[in-house]
Amino acid sequence: MLVLMTVFTSHASEFVLSERCPPSFDLDEQGKCRLVTRYQWYTSVQDRGVGGTRTALPAHRDGFTPAQIDLGRLLFFDPILSKDGSVSCASCHQPEKGFSDGLGKSVGIQGKRGQRSAPTLWNVAFLDRFFWDGRANTLEEQAAGPLFSPVEMGNSPAQLLSTLNQDPIYVSLFKQAFPDTDGIALESVYQALAGFQVSLISLNSRYDRYAHGHHNALTQREIAGMNVFRSFVARCAECHQPPLFTNNQIAVIGVPEKNGDPFDAGAEATFNAKKLRGGFKVPTLRNITLTEPYMHAGNFESLEESVEFYTKGRGHAVPENETLQLHWHIWEPNLTREEVLLIVEFLGTLTDESLIPAIPDKVPSGRSVTQALQVQSTLFTDSQARTAQGEE
Repeated sequence: MLVLMTVFTSHASEFVLSERCPPSFDLDEQGKCRLVTRYQWYTSVQDRGVGGTRTALPAHRDGFTPAQIDLGRLLFFDPILSKDGSVSCASCHQPEKGFSDGLGKSVGIQGKRGQRSAPTLWNVAFLDRFFWDGRANTLEEQAAGPLFSPVEMGNSPAQLLSTLNQDPIYVSLFKQAFPDTDGIALESVYQALAGFQVSLISLNSRYDRYAHGHHNALTQREIAGMNVFRSFVARCAECHQPPLFTNNQIAVIGVPEKNGDPFDAGAEATFNAKKLRGGFKVPTLRNITLTEPYMHAGNFESLEESVEFYTKGRGHAVPENETLQLHWHIWEPNLTREEVLLIVEFLGTLTDESLIPAIPDKVPSGRSVTQALQVQSTLFTDSQARTAQGEE
């Protein structure tokens, strides 16, 4: 018993939750982390729909403690949250891939493929609707989805709580982060994960520096691309509204499914609304160069292909047997090849990883963080091979 206690104490000493807020957050008098950005000094929202630069951000979430955020970071990268200990949240939301995974359709435990791609987590603090079909209204509600999905992390509430409560290090860390809670509760798991995701702020790109008055932050071609993006011809900014480059709404745009896949009804099922058939959340364009392929299921391989979709004509890709109520912003701008390329160049100015969080070298469970980050691409390759051999 003495030997076991010594080993536990030594291992536990490696994990001390931070007492400091992440960058871009200040600690208030109540010990909560509050977001601070330059955009908070702007109050005008009048120009947001046509791409105004100095416009205010929408309401956001903050108010988590440093310990809760840091605990969420450990949980996010720890495969202990999955049924078989093979994948973590970070397996599908990899920091170097814009907190996406580089796959058209994400892969979970045992090589099981999902229906859609993993959306980026940058700036989710400003969103009030989650998943491609908008079926979750809070980050806590969103967290439960992948944890208990049979094709993602495959866990169950009972098994997750049992595993965590049997880990003495996690028991100690949860007590630090949630001192008023006895044991580890599901709500605390969700809250810690939400706290970490809220800390993922990306608002210091070259575009942002331009928007704040440093006009030499962009090249002349990038400025030209921004002007096309904001124009009443292209109308990109009417849905991808600065500063977040999304309006967080559902839009039906008629994107074609890939490789003959069945048509995805999207938000129709979420809201029980026929008019939203084929509708999906308007994604942020922040760090868009890192999150290929694009659209809800990797429908397009490149940004150029994605932009070209919008200029090929209203409803040109809608299946013959589908009648969709396309968003009124979808029309026929007839952009030139040069204008398409200029928009793509401008989108490159939205990359900002200056506040990317540190990936933990170790996690309390002792499982491999690196293997969990690499496992998805391996499982995807194996799954493809099985499909080709007729095993799925």
